[in-house]
Amino acid sequence: MNLIPYPDSEMMMMDLANILAGELERALIGEDRATLAVTGGETPGPMFDTLCAADLEWDRVDVMLTDERWVPETSERSNTRLVKERLLVNRAAAANYLPLYAPIEEPEHALEGLELAIAPKLPISVLILGMGADMHTASLFPGSDDLAAALHGERILYAARAEGIPEPRVTLSARVLNGAIAKHLVIVGNHKLKALERAKTLSPEEAPIAAFLSGLTVHWAES
Repeated sequence: MNLIPYPDSEMMMMDLANILAGELERALIGEDRATLAVTGGETPGPMFDTLCAADLEWDRVDVMLTDERWVPETSERSNTRLVKERLLVNRAAAANYLPLYAPIEEPEHALEGLELAIAPKLPISVLILGMGADMHTASLFPGSDDLAAALHGERILYAARAEGIPEPRVTLSARVLNGAIAKHLVIVGNHKLKALERAKTLSPEEAPIAAFLSGLTVHWAES
């Protein structure tokens, strides 16, 4: 694990966008296409605002989320909505989006169909993860249903349900996330840094982010 500290989150997001753009550009030199997997939530929004303007061959880039809430993109809780509003605009509007949601009541019934579209786009070229104070990442939550399967199984996608989460979620498996060629984690605040340090002493079942520390570049700003 390599930690890169920044004086503030604004500078971090700008620098991170430039780093990701450079990695995608290098990936496109060696391959016909590149796959970018991004975290949802509020944290990456400013980074998306910069990355979307990068001078890349975006029509050769496939974009996907690391996880998604099982809600339509019209919902304010949809990560897809965030990605389409702040990343898949400007030059990045030419990218191909790979959804993790389908209009079916239960996610388990849609996983196979979603995986068929994702499988040809693997491995992930560039991955950006987030982390909660509980040390979850993607939708791999301590104590969640099927966490062991998502951490150790061979599937591309798993459904996730956990206490305190209002709707089911779909998450990329640890196998797929760890298969990324470049892995990044972005966190803000001293409490997140302390949680990450604690995760080093715990198992992935206790702290799912622990499953991804090898080869991970951590971008951290105090505020």
